[in-house]
Amino acid sequence: MTRLSTTLQKNIAAGEKSLALFVTAGYPEKNSLPAIASMLEKGGADILEIGMPFSDPLADGPVIQECSHKALQNGVSLHTILEDVRTIRSASKIPIVLMGYVNPILTYGSKSFFTHAAEAGADGIILPELPLEETERFCGEIADAGLNQILLVTPTTNVERIRRIDAASTGFVYCVSSTGVTGGKIQLAADYLTLVRSEVRRNPLLVGFGISDPSDAAALAPFADGVIVGSALMRKLKERLDYEVIGKWVQALKEGLKA
Repeated sequence: MTRLSTTLQKNIAAGEKSLALFVTAGYPEKNSLPAIASMLEKGGADILEIGMPFSDPLADGPVIQECSHKALQNGVSLHTILEDVRTIRSASKIPIVLMGYVNPILTYGSKSFFTHAAEAGADGIILPELPLEETERFCGEIADAGLNQILLVTPTTNVERIRRIDAASTGFVYCVSSTGVTGGKIQLAADYLTLVRSEVRRNPLLVGFGISDPSDAAALAPFADGVIVGSALMRKLKERLDYEVIGKWVQALKEGLKA
């Protein structure tokens, strides 16, 4: 089992919801990531999701798009991101999930990238543009590297497809709370979330998109094993808030999951 699976199963056994936080690598500065990761973990984050910037981030809303653009201007690359992962791993055991797009990985060499990512200390990979039918293209390389492959379900995913995504996923299934891109307002579709919860049986279920404060986290917690927060964190980093302030916000999110 990876650190990711171990952490999620440990929290489930303890009746605790997991908090995953997304941060764009290379933002606000090229080498900001290790310090941000340390701050988030101290605040109570269970999982770190690292966004690998790309010029055409189709699943990302305006906040993360802007941060990704700035990160690319800062000179971030897959090579610098893996160096940051190594730095984080040298000081922490927090599970690390990389989220990114296929083109840069193909340019790097997919087999080499997944191998190097695992060697650096990553535990899982999310490729949001990759449909279920194309996952076999990389699943062998991902598994051989020892990484979890995390797939997404959305409000347009039918029941049979949810089951197939659950069967093809490892680590957890990512439940997108609403249609559209990241950073929108939360849309609590209880029927949809209840359906996904009932059909995802092989993996833990984490829900994301639209979670911005502890009350959002509390509202979604009953439907999943944890939540993923991204755009709200990137807004705070964009505002150049003090890390202590952001850390207290992370603590409040974690407390919201206990409500």
